[in-house]
Amino acid sequence: MMYLPLIALLLGWFITLLVCRYATTLKLVHQPNERSSHTKIIPHGGGLGIIVSFFLISLWLMYQEEIYAPVYWGVMALCLLVALVGLIDDIIHLSAIVRLIVHASVSLLVYLGISTLPLPDIEDILGLPFWLTVVLIIFAGSWWINLFNFMDGIDGLAATQAIFMLFSAVFLSVYFNPMVIETTVWFWMLCLTAATIGFLFHNWSPAKIFMGDVGSTFLAFMIFFFALITISLEWINYATWVILAAIFVVDASVTLFRRILAGENILQGHRSHLYQHLAHYWASHQKVTLVYLCVNLFWLFPLAWLCLVYREASWWLLLIAYTPLVLLAYKFDAGKKTFCFNDF
Repeated sequence: MMYLPLIALLLGWFITLLVCRYATTLKLVHQPNERSSHTKIIPHGGGLGIIVSFFLISLWLMYQEEIYAPVYWGVMALCLLVALVGLIDDIIHLSAIVRLIVHASVSLLVYLGISTLPLPDIEDILGLPFWLTVVLIIFAGSWWINLFNFMDGIDGLAATQAIFMLFSAVFLSVYFNPMVIETTVWFWMLCLTAATIGFLFHNWSPAKIFMGDVGSTFLAFMIFFFALITISLEWINYATWVILAAIFVVDASVTLFRRILAGENILQGHRSHLYQHLAHYWASHQKVTLVYLCVNLFWLFPLAWLCLVYREASWWLLLIAYTPLVLLAYKFDAGKKTFCFNDF
């Protein structure tokens, strides 16, 4: 099955190209708005290339592998629901409440689905009661899907983050548990990584097409699913996944917190994320995406790896990973309308 990732990559590239060509017909072209980091009209909805590619590969994997098939089909149905809601939002704009209800519901359902598998129960978070662990997981899933969507605002950033997180999980899983290479879950992660790389060829700066809510919410949901199931399989722990997501979590969370303190309408579009400030200051999306990627590769990935070497110290490593990022986000005005240019 080692040829499947290459097929996923080629399908992701080709289907994204088709979406780009027929975006007007599909009503996936909008004028830039107050949240946009672009001034030109560029098609969006390119995440359909990732979704269709992944769905076709998944059908083949389901045909080849019968283990846990009902749960796999359930996950595929949920991810398609998330993608459908995102696509509708790309075309006509749904209310934030509707999106939040859907995201909370699918987060709960995917957790319940995984809990039916013949796997160890998902461990409690820091020894908290079971019910509180479940509440935190559902909140984390809802927040993750939304924050990932918030961070999809410049060329290549969300796709690069998804590739980094998924491939890191693929590598760490097989490094510490070589036998996982024979599992459907591991191949699923690898194929989704490949499909996203195929999309990135069209989304790298200067982007020919954007991912859209259809792609960003789908990717975020699938990352959430892979996080839960790899935790259940005891391949990767909580802290490792939270570290891999750190740069997105910090940028989005500090921005939201600052906007709440300032009394702003958090449901209104804005351009006050740190990545948006940097893109404006440097006049380059590519520089920002590469800086975020470097932080991921040279700061967060080593700490995520150490979490699996020294599991007993994983939460301390998480604190080490997040502290400088939070301080930098505050220092450089994430969440503020103005940016302290003089500090650079």
